[in-house]
Amino acid sequence: MSLIQQKLTPKQKALAINLDSNIYGTFAEIGAGQETVRHFFRAGGASKTIAKAMSAYDKDFSDAIYGKEAHNRYVTQHRLRKMLRYEVSLIEERLSRDDNPGRRFFSYANTVTTINFDKTLKGHGWVGVRFQRDEDEGYSEVVLHVKFKENNTTLQQETLGNLGVNLIYGAFFYNDNPRRLISSLYDDIALDDLEIDMIDFMGPAFAYVDNRLMSLQLVKNGMTDAVIFTPGGKNMLPADLLYRKNIFAVRGSFRPVTKVNIDMFESGLKMFMEDADCTEKETEVLFEITISNLKGDGDIDERDFLDRVDVLANLGYTVIISNFSEYYRLINYFAGYTGLKIGIGMGVNNLLMVFDENYYKNLSGGILEAFGKFFRNDMTVYLYPYKDPETHEILTSNNLRVNENLKQLYKFFKHNNRIKDIETYQRQYAEIYSREILRMISENESGWEVQVPDGVADLIKDRGMFGYKNEVELKEFT
Repeated sequence: MSLIQQKLTPKQKALAINLDSNIYGTFAEIGAGQETVRHFFRAGGASKTIAKAMSAYDKDFSDAIYGKEAHNRYVTQHRLRKMLRYEVSLIEERLSRDDNPGRRFFSYANTVTTINFDKTLKGHGWVGVRFQRDEDEGYSEVVLHVKFKENNTTLQQETLGNLGVNLIYGAFFYNDNPRRLISSLYDDIALDDLEIDMIDFMGPAFAYVDNRLMSLQLVKNGMTDAVIFTPGGKNMLPADLLYRKNIFAVRGSFRPVTKVNIDMFESGLKMFMEDADCTEKETEVLFEITISNLKGDGDIDERDFLDRVDVLANLGYTVIISNFSEYYRLINYFAGYTGLKIGIGMGVNNLLMVFDENYYKNLSGGILEAFGKFFRNDMTVYLYPYKDPETHEILTSNNLRVNENLKQLYKFFKHNNRIKDIETYQRQYAEIYSREILRMISENESGWEVQVPDGVADLIKDRGMFGYKNEVELKEFT
């Protein structure tokens, strides 16, 4: 009979680290007391682990140690990494390796702001650890951004302390299993108490870690609602990317990206920028994939996930992965970061789903509540036409059919230009269907190559994406 592994408490984790005489480092905590190092002091045996504990809370004193920050912003990733590296360099400078054989050095740091007096700002911060797996190995880092959900400063401080212990323990004991490390961050912490909306692994301990997959774990495990990464695969803090920006997004399965997707994006974005009277620099463009879309009928296929985002990255697009099955939740999320214009490019079929009351049974206000959140901040739908494969009818906002009891509501939004047809679409793309392309790829039929953007077909073939098999694989398969 297999035994279920029992989760350790923060005290037990701190003690386990304290009892390992080869783990030795410093703690630098700014903004919420010294909540993490407190666990190590109380656990016992801390003299073998703690080189130094400090809280350079005063900005002038902190600047004297770590240097000044641009725009006087101290709760930033840049500040955190500067703290981590400075503290490790001090250990290396002041302790001789010859006198400390076998020791694995580390530095833990956080820079946070907790809930304000008026409770209008819940608080957030950066937390990280820089560590060695072996005394002869270079340093690795795990850095994450947190948003507090509790309404009490003391509770937030306690949560931060538990998180810090979990992070340090995970770095030393779970570095060979980053997924387990991520899930262990919530040991003794409720999902309702804390959100982790960005995480980054780097260094020799994580040489083969794809940070996009780690971001996916955050959404999959319910630790955050959405994650964003650049074409280069870099995880981004949503607030840094979306704050006070005009936002234009296109949702899809992108399995694979087709010329229809790109035509919808380019035509819709052009209309959006004209309506918003904004420039590309003032606008953030996102290609969104939902978790429900990734899961399909089963669990998430990580290879399939990477195939999709690699193609989008190759085309130069920023990707957002979310758990927002309903569009109104996506708009509500964007509105939390910006008060500027929001635009959504979508096809007729998706708009019909938006006007389906069955999706809003969980809302006390039903579809009216959903639309109040959906059509906010001057949000506009840019509607791409759809050619019915059976009737060959071209469906637009003018002839799509919504339920009888919603017709007046639909007319209201259309009359007020909240739903606009994309009229400059490429009509030759009307019969491109992604499911048919996917079938052709998996069955090695030719002809699909001309239905995807330039360069995409070669990428799919070179990497064997979406079930594509080259001639050698076909011979082995048959």
